[in-house]
Amino acid sequence: MSEHVMKPGWFTVNVLNRSIAWLTRRGLSVWGSRVLAVRGRKSGEWRRTPVNLLVVNGERYLVAPRGHVQWTHNMRAAGGGRLLLGKRVEEFSAAEVADDAKPELLRAYLKRWKAEVGVFFGGVGAESSDDELRAIAHKHPVFRITDLRPVS
Repeated sequence: MSEHVMKPGWFTVNVLNRSIAWLTRRGLSVWGSRVLAVRGRKSGEWRRTPVNLLVVNGERYLVAPRGHVQWTHNMRAAGGGRLLLGKRVEEFSAAEVADDAKPELLRAYLKRWKAEVGVFFGGVGAESSDDELRAIAHKHPVFRITDLRPVS
């Protein structure tokens, strides 16, 4: 498993992520944004981060453009989490997608959010071949979201 990680800078952490999370917590989705809540693999505490929810052929996915970051490690350990949009909270199970199945998903993700995340994909974009997308797939975890259920 690759340990590829592109850590966000100060501006992303303290301005962009906080702004997107603030809007999302108030029910305003920015291009599909949600706040992901997942239990920490060591602490058991809920950890939150803004994510882009990708929908392809009616299935829902979370893609990690920055690589194997903390939420991806926590997701593997927890096997699921919660998606928050305003007061709406949905619990879900998650299964990691195999690298060979990622090209279609990475292409769809880049098509929608390339302006925001394209820099993390090393020049590979939505127009790239399946082989080019497959070559970077190990760097970008993808989780299929299933068993969504509202939390009261």
